[in-house]
Parts: sequence; structure tokens; C-alpha cells
Amino acid sequence: MRTTLTLEDDLAAHLKARAEELGVPFKQIVNQVIREGLAETKSAGAVPRTEPHAFGFKPGLDLDKMNQIVDQLEAESALARQNESR
Repeated sequence: MRTTLTLEDDLAAHLKARAEELGVPFKQIVNQVIREGLAETKSAGAVPRTEPHAFGFKPGLDLDKMNQIVDQLEAESALARQNESR
């Protein structure tokens, strides 16, 4: 199919350079890049697999509140340093 395609200057320059680098015609590299992009988009639609992992956190800690855990640890550490300096 023959069509007119308007490319942005930076993209056209990149494609021309790539075509020269590979020694192929400009239209061939444009088709190749479009095919690769479409294949990548198609494979990107796959659902990622989630694998559970035990991190060894103490029971009762809400992992959705990680900042709270960090604050608690920092407070305990500061209290321990304060007790050591007395």
C-alpha cells in the first residue's frame, strides 16, 4: 500500500540514520520499526504473574503502612540512643 506519512524531523533523522547504518532503504526501516512496535504493544497486553513471597515481617504489622513502620523503627532507635547517653 502506498500512503503519505508525515514524520517529525527528529524521528525522520533517527530513521534515516538507522537505515544508513543497516544499509537498507528508508521505507524498509520504517516498516520494520512499525512492525516491532506493534508486536511489542501486542505482547505488552499479557497479564503479569504475581508470585507471593514471605518477607518475615512481624505479625500485626500493616504492610500497607510502611511509613508507619519506618517511623516506629526510627523512634525506637532514637529512644535507645537517648537511653545510652544517660
